[in-house]
Amino acid sequence: MAGAVRVLAALLLAVAACTAETCTEPVIVPSYYTTSDAVISSEVVFIVEISLTCTNVRTGDYAVTPPSPIIMAMIYGGVLLNVALYADVNGKQFPVTRGQDVGRYQVSWSLEHKNARSGTYEVKFFDEESYSLLRKAQRNNEDISAIKPLFTVNVDHRGAWNGPWVSTEVLAGLIGILLYYTAYTAKSNIQA
Repeated sequence: MAGAVRVLAALLLAVAACTAETCTEPVIVPSYYTTSDAVISSEVVFIVEISLTCTNVRTGDYAVTPPSPIIMAMIYGGVLLNVALYADVNGKQFPVTRGQDVGRYQVSWSLEHKNARSGTYEVKFFDEESYSLLRKAQRNNEDISAIKPLFTVNVDHRGAWNGPWVSTEVLAGLIGILLYYTAYTAKSNIQA
């Protein structure tokens, strides 16, 4: 009898975990980094970190730190605390990784320096449902602008510094030639 109760409880937890909510009211705190020095790197790296809170999802009333997401899912009937996210940048999709802390996410990508224009990059974030709609629209060559992202983050890339226009070796050589010419003409004037 105890075994049947355990099986029934496990089945109820599995069903509850499958009935998770989506994040309909996201509140985000974004931060980002882009490579600014092209001299020491071969590509420009973009890193976007976000802290996501869903105001429609109850995360519990706990005094110090929240319990693990698995325990929270059991307590709140499978309420989604770690939303699976995907990012879209200029029509290219990237998976978004979850951090160790609940609600922390990160996405990164890289571009060659010649392809990484300076300006603002719009990073669109999608949950699983809207991402599947996006992929379906892309496969069927449909209009993807009708699919609304969960939220967007604007990343300002100021461009990467490629170093001085004239390298220091060339500049030192030109100064050396100038000094030699000045000394040679001064010597010629003294001897004449």
